[in-house]
Order: sequence, then C-alpha cells, then structure tokens
Amino acid sequence: METNTATLDSSTTKAIIQKTIYPILFTISFTHLLNDMLQAVIPAVYPLFKAKFNLSFSQIGLITLTYQLTASLLQPFIGHFSDKKPRPYSLAVGMGFTLMGLVLVSLATSFMAILVSVCFIGLGSSVFHPEASRVAHMASGGKKGLAQSIFQLGGNAGSAIGPLLAALIVIPYGQFYIIWFGIAAVLGILILIQIGKWYSDHLDLKVSGKVRTLDENRPALSKRRVVISIAILLVLIFSKYFYMASMTSYFTFYLIDKFHVSVQQSQLYLFAFLAAVAAGTMIGGPLGDRFGRKYIIWISILGVAPFTLLLPYTGLFLTGVLAVVIGVIISSAFSAILVYATELIPGKVGMIAGLFFGFAFGMGGVGSAVLGKLADQTSIEYVFKVCAFLPLLGIITGFLPNIEQKKK
Repeated sequence: METNTATLDSSTTKAIIQKTIYPILFTISFTHLLNDMLQAVIPAVYPLFKAKFNLSFSQIGLITLTYQLTASLLQPFIGHFSDKKPRPYSLAVGMGFTLMGLVLVSLATSFMAILVSVCFIGLGSSVFHPEASRVAHMASGGKKGLAQSIFQLGGNAGSAIGPLLAALIVIPYGQFYIIWFGIAAVLGILILIQIGKWYSDHLDLKVSGKVRTLDENRPALSKRRVVISIAILLVLIFSKYFYMASMTSYFTFYLIDKFHVSVQQSQLYLFAFLAAVAAGTMIGGPLGDRFGRKYIIWISILGVAPFTLLLPYTGLFLTGVLAVVIGVIISSAFSAILVYATELIPGKVGMIAGLFFGFAFGMGGVGSAVLGKLADQTSIEYVFKVCAFLPLLGIITGFLPNIEQKKK
C-alpha cells in the first residue's frame, strides 16, 4: 500500500480525494442509525423504568447523565489518539460495548444496575463517533458538509426510530424485550467489520501528508482567534443540546402531564420531533457548503427561538406542529458547526469530532440531570418555559469569523 501511494502523482491523488464515495457514506450513515437507535431506546423507556423502579425525575436525569458523561468524556481522547494512530476495527468494538449494555439493561433489577448498563452503551458511543466521523470525512471528496449531513442523518433517524420501536416492542411487553434490539447491534458489528476493511485499505492514502495539503487549507487566523471561535461553537452546542435534553428526556412527560395523553401517544409525538430533527440535519450540511456555515449556524440556533418561546403556551395540536418546526430548524446546525470546526483546525478530524460529539452528549446529560431536578422542585411545564430562552444564545454567532471568505 505504501509503495502504491508513493507512486501516485499529484493529479491522480487529487482526483481520488475529490471523489465522493457515496456507498461508504450511506453505509456508515446506516450504522450510525443503528448505533443511535439503540441508544434512543433507553430514554424512550424512562416512563417504564419510572413506574417499575419508583424513580424520581432526578433519578431519571441521573440515568441520562451517567450515559452521556460516559459517552462524552472519552470521545476527545479517543479522537485525538485516532488522529495519530487510526484503529479501523474499533468501530465494531464500539458496537460490541453497546450490545453488552443492551443485554445488561434488559436484565437490570435495580436503579444501580441500570446505571452500570448505560455506562456500557455510553462507552460504545464514545468509541463509535470519532472514528465514524473520520470515515465520513475520508469518503466526502471535499463535500464535507454533505458528508457530515448524510452521516448525521443516520444518527438522527435512528434516534427517531428508537422510541417508536420501543413503544411497539418494549412498552407493551416489558423491560426484558429490550434484549431484542441486540439483533440490530449484531448487524451493526458485521457491517462495521466491512467498513473497517475499507478504512484500512484506504488509510495510507487518506492520512498521508499529501492528502492534507490537497484537501485542507488552514484559515488565516491567529491561534487566539481560533480558540475563541471554538469556544463560541461550544457555547452554541450547549444551548442546542440543553434544549434538546428537555425534548428527548422530558417531552413525553410534558405531554402526559399537561394534555393527559397515554405513554404510547406521547412516544408518537416524540417520534415526530425526532423525525423532524433527522430531516433538518440533512438540510443543514449542503446549505452550509453552498451559502456558508456561519449563516446556517446563525439561522439554526437563533432562528428557532420564536418557536421555542411559543411552545409552552399552546394546545396539543399546535404543540405537535411547533415540535416539528423546532426539530427541523435546530438540527440543521450540528453538521455546519462540526465542519466549521474542522476547517478551523485542519488535520484533526478525530479530535474535533470527539470534542464536539462528546461535549454535545455531555451537555445533554448535564441538561437532563439539571432539568430533572428542576422538574422535581417546580413542574415539567416550568422546565419548558425556562428552556425556551436557550436559543437566544445564538446571537453570539455574529462573533465567528467568515472563514469561507478568507479561504478565497
């Protein structure tokens, strides 16, 4: 492989780099669907756990916090390590941890056992996301926003499908039926082994210095400006995922408490929101490629504020409509944010993906725990009224540099 890479002239190498490999993009997106579908089963069965184990909202928040912190803390380190020493088959290993966690949670008999189980699911996520993002980047052919959107589409679609399947399979029949989702994990392992083979075969070409000089251009910014820009992006991730935590963890409880719908009906509304998130994700990346990522980030975060502010004061039908609108708009930001960050710090895809996925999961976990405590002390409806103001933080997007213009 090294000999072949060395003998490629620059025009041949550039042609290979600029080719978008859609079969790999859609395959890694499908495994992202499986991964996030399996993770989404856990919050989807919170009403079941709450009733069976007599849990408080604070304990529900701790389950999410435990999972999200496990998923988040390791990701930047795994991403940084994989930038230096890529491990193509670690993708399958990550899915193996998720499989182990699913089996354990289906058999859990106590609150502590649930916490241990979700740790394994979180560990699987922390291994999967940095390397999977690298695969998407490698197969992008320069269309990085599109590639990230395709990859994220799978994850968000999985997050939408997970609660729906849980409503059909787990809620009616009980906790043990979570184990049937292990079939999807086994399928994911088999597919990721094949992805690992492709990754390994293309590794020399894709991580060589020649690739980076052709594929990456460092923006003309000072180190201080880059650090400030990364900090701004992380604040935007905070606002987005803190609000998302209110929806993914507590939207079903909000609907049950305020409108007295059944658990299964509430899951359908959650599915509609998460399906809208999947759709919005697909829109954001290509629009960022075409019009500039800064503007998509601005519209996505700040632009959703009028709808989040209105949601706590409407009836059931309009609540469902607003949830869909919010899902589409707010989800368009992540692909643009992640690609924008990789362009600020070229050549560090694994570290950046690990940092931003990890921070997103961490904020989701902290948000769920904080909001659960707040719900216990006040009410679920009050939680949604407070969270409605979070997207207003999107105003700080104006301080981001226009790096697309700087590269021209």
